[in-house]
Amino acid sequence: MNSLSPANPSSAEEAVTKNIEAILRLEDAAMRRRTWADLLADRIAEFTGTIWFVAMHLLWFGAWAAVNMGLVPILPAFDPYPFQLLCMIVSMEGVLLATFVLIKQNRMSYLSDRRAHLDLQINLLAEREVTRLLQVTGDIARKLQVERRHAAGGLEADTEIETLMHEIDRRFKTDK
Repeated sequence: MNSLSPANPSSAEEAVTKNIEAILRLEDAAMRRRTWADLLADRIAEFTGTIWFVAMHLLWFGAWAAVNMGLVPILPAFDPYPFQLLCMIVSMEGVLLATFVLIKQNRMSYLSDRRAHLDLQINLLAEREVTRLLQVTGDIARKLQVERRHAAGGLEADTEIETLMHEIDRRFKTDK
């Protein structure tokens, strides 16, 4: 095998390394483009998804209840049972936390859609390249008058993306 052969492990490794580095550069660029609001939302959403956040709230709620039920004699009760002030604070916190999580999810959804679009484009290019290879192989076989035992079964024709998508849509509609 020569060093340009696709079966050569070093060139496959180089291609994988090159692809990984390209993806990392794109991901890094996307991370650097975050606004201060995105950074804040990310940090808050990351923290709220930890056991420390839960533990902090358990301590806070426990201390609040203990003080306001008179169990801590050195501190006066300021929000007697049923803890209406606590309920209001927790409700406001819930609205804000939900908003921060949605901001992060929206950005993550954008990045996921972007990756899916890149994946689709690469798949379409690969499909086109394979189709061309099948066409060239067929041309060579005809020129050399080689019997083709394993025909490509229509794969030598260009894939009509719109037709394929209409068929997918039609089948999804009938399955529901």
